[in-house]
Amino acid sequence: MAKTKTNTNDPVVIKKYANRRLYDTTRSAYITLDDLKTLVHEGTDFVVLDAKTGEDLTHSVLTQIIFEQEAQGQHLLPVDFLRQLIRFYGDSMQNVVPGFLDMSMNSLAQSKERLAKKMGSSTSNPLFGLFEEQVRQNMTLFEKALSSMTPFGAFGASQTEANPEPAAPAEREDGLDELRAQMAAMQDKLDKLS
Repeated sequence: MAKTKTNTNDPVVIKKYANRRLYDTTRSAYITLDDLKTLVHEGTDFVVLDAKTGEDLTHSVLTQIIFEQEAQGQHLLPVDFLRQLIRFYGDSMQNVVPGFLDMSMNSLAQSKERLAKKMGSSTSNPLFGLFEEQVRQNMTLFEKALSSMTPFGAFGASQTEANPEPAAPAEREDGLDELRAQMAAMQDKLDKLS
């Protein structure tokens, strides 16, 4: 796909027609969902508008791209995550989820950049520490988001419930073993990709 040239401040406008075809107004050419996926990978900002009504369809088109990737067997979203996400629809916490997910994805992208730098400058495997740190950061962000939404702190818990006794060493070791196994599986996938 040829690069789309646009003012860096203005998103590329894509029009979606009733026949489901997508038209890039900047290049004056019809494009596919794969072309939009390429724009996302390139970091090009775009909006998808209904050609007749002008309604913003960007969210549904991006969701469609994710759905097609998942249908092709590129499972990025774990089943438990999808179930939990569905449970948030209609829940009182529904308004918190988009912001939390956005912060988590930004944090993950920053961790990915740090990982790339470390892997380029070190022969040791820094994956375990980075992913463990990422999990901690995500939990901290989620707890802050929850505590800001309730007047009594995280989940309305009392001070003793919010700060439970530390886990026994055996419990922590089991959790670490499980995390190590997950990291090893992730490392195998990364090795296969590279």
